[in-house]
Amino acid sequence: MSNEKGTPSIFTKDNYRWMLLGLVVMVIGMFLLSGGASNKDPNVFDKNAVYSTTRITIAPILILAGLVIEIFAIFRKPKEA
Repeated sequence: MSNEKGTPSIFTKDNYRWMLLGLVVMVIGMFLLSGGASNKDPNVFDKNAVYSTTRITIAPILILAGLVIEIFAIFRKPKEA
């Protein structure tokens, strides 16, 4: 019998770290997009809370950055030892 460990993994530990970082960035973007409790009274429309810079600009940029990090993590080749 040979001492083969089976098929090698496609991703290394470093790839998984980058994937986790991308996931965390996307989750932060989704959290900022939701905005939390911006309106205390549901009968009052607060234009500044709904159309804030955080919801309209920063959150989508974070989500797209997370996706770019995920793509980088998938295509990143492991370092040759």
